Amino acid sequence: MTSSYLVLTAPGGTDTNHEKTRFIRDGFTVLGFLFPWIWLAFHRLWLYAVAAFLLQTLGGALTDRADLWPVGLAITFSTSLLVALEGQNLRIRDLVAKGWDETDLVSADSLPTAEEIYFSNVPTDTGDSRPAPSPQWDPTAHAPRHGNATSLGLFGFDGGR
Repeated sequence: MTSSYLVLTAPGGTDTNHEKTRFIRDGFTVLGFLFPWIWLAFHRLWLYAVAAFLLQTLGGALTDRADLWPVGLAITFSTSLLVALEGQNLRIRDLVAKGWDETDLVSADSLPTAEEIYFSNVPTDTGDSRPAPSPQWDPTAHAPRHGNATSLGLFGFDGGR
């Protein structure tokens, strides 16, 4: 099943290794559904975590009352469903508010595939636009020597030793 991954880059731009580049999957989060306020607190969305905790507490208190248990169940379920569906969007909005840039949107089956697709399209920068210097070539240094020297210590051509 194909998912969409939003690519976010750090506020100061990307580093050479792209270690600060983040991939956030847009979609349903199971952990956000099962533990909404803990999931929000883990991702440092403090205000939303407190609101989810208060709503879950209110829903739990209402489910203890015999006449209001459907309302309490609806509040608890709605809070969990809202965090599961919109939690990733809250993370993205929080990072964008902190200066992160939305760079790209990648469709892939998994996170490693999304990273491979994104980084295959990113040009690599060596930091210098000049071509690498080539070594200096001295053709006279590697030319064969022509002289009176003998080869391998054998007799020379002039008949002497």
